[in-house]
Amino acid sequence: MNRIIGVLCLLLAGVFATATAAQDTERYGKQKVVYHINYDGGPESKKYRGAMRNIQNHINAVGAENLDVKVVLHGNGLGLLMSARQNPALETAVSSLKGQNVGFQVCNNTLKGRKISYENDLYDVWEDDIVPSGVAELSRLQQMGYTYIKP
Repeated sequence: MNRIIGVLCLLLAGVFATATAAQDTERYGKQKVVYHINYDGGPESKKYRGAMRNIQNHINAVGAENLDVKVVLHGNGLGLLMSARQNPALETAVSSLKGQNVGFQVCNNTLKGRKISYENDLYDVWEDDIVPSGVAELSRLQQMGYTYIKP
């Protein structure tokens, strides 16, 4: 009898956990978000790693299937992808987010102005990731209904 009660308790706990996860998804619904990074990451890329954690926490709360995330990098923000070439923790964070369909968009004005090669100097950037202007891209995405977040 105790075994049956124990099994029933486990089943009820599983149903409750599933219902709670469904409530979270319903609470937040579908979202479109643009994260803006244009700052220096500081010693050991602490600020960059914090921003990557914010994005992952956002995905965890809303669900990757309910979230369209873009990260726009310009100015000093390109340091995130430069640092990811030497910092394994940052590389892993960027790769993990990309694996969850997070798009990283890099400002061409910054590339040209600072003479940065996206192929040689930045981690995992492709021609399709380059946008003409980071600030103009932020505006365009907000006009398309993306919520602006600056971590």
